[in-house]
Amino acid sequence: MSALSRIREDLAAAKLRDPAARSGLEIAILYPGLHAIWAHRVNHWLWQRELRFLARAGSQVTRFLTGIEIHPGASIGRRFFIDHGSGVVIGETAEVGDDVMLYHGVTLGGRTTSAGKRHPTLGDGVAVGAGAKILGPIVIGAHSVVGANAVVTKDAPEESVLVGIPAKARRRHPGEDTKALMAPEYAI
Repeated sequence: MSALSRIREDLAAAKLRDPAARSGLEIAILYPGLHAIWAHRVNHWLWQRELRFLARAGSQVTRFLTGIEIHPGASIGRRFFIDHGSGVVIGETAEVGDDVMLYHGVTLGGRTTSAGKRHPTLGDGVAVGAGAKILGPIVIGAHSVVGANAVVTKDAPEESVLVGIPAKARRRHPGEDTKALMAPEYAI
């Protein structure tokens, strides 16, 4: 896929997930989550070619400009969207699937300083509410929803809803509306 095709795909994903988005131009110029993702792709490319200092320097400049810190070693899938973005942290060994959405203040962090896999893996189609913390080398199954401010430290199967501190996983009910877990216009 060409770089221009990826950019168009990112713009379409943002427009699909953000009802406040009015145009592709507005999204391209004004959305820091998208800027952080685009910068991450460059930084990740550098990281994979062993240009680690340049990659880390690029990620720190991006953090300064956007308020979003994505380690250049993290693997990010297609159509990833960060809404509002401020305070998002994604660690080095995190793996994020396709069609994932994060709100502001989300941490995909570690719980140990030992080498190896220490950050979470999010399956395709996962949505993570504002302020949620997903910690450690755990797996959140595809199409799961993590509620706002949840603290997740254990694996969750596909189609789960995770809420609470510590978060408990339960199966999503068919047709269940999970917007109340995610969107700022709802109060819980």
